[in-house]
Amino acid sequence: MTTAKQGDTVVIDFTVKKQDGTVVGNTSEGGGPQTLTLGDKEIFPAIEEALTGMEEGASKTVDLPCEKGFGPRRPELIIDIPRGNLPAEPAPQVGMGLQATNQQGQPINMVIVHVGDDSVKADGNHPLAGEDLTFDITLKEVKAAA
Repeated sequence: MTTAKQGDTVVIDFTVKKQDGTVVGNTSEGGGPQTLTLGDKEIFPAIEEALTGMEEGASKTVDLPCEKGFGPRRPELIIDIPRGNLPAEPAPQVGMGLQATNQQGQPINMVIVHVGDDSVKADGNHPLAGEDLTFDITLKEVKAAA
């Protein structure tokens, strides 16, 4: 059996669950197996580490604390935006996505979490920030580095 090592391209299936068992992502609904190259930082380092040394066909469960995943929730990423700074249409609604720009000029995706008369509250945290996650991974194929 082929064993995955840094530089190899691997094909994986995975399911991601929150601690309560809620599935928040998987390859069966997300377009099929995913291909990535170990060492290219295409996935969380802890998952890449778990894949390194795995044999083709093997499965593994990896618990990923929030600090090694999407990070803790950051209250400073929840901001009030005056309604006058938003377009009139469509009217803001809870759950609606917005894109803002941070002080460094980089785009930030935000979600409206509260709509008030004069402002909306938008959250720039990743939806899974603060969540400990469990990855069930199956290594489908290893393509050795050239």
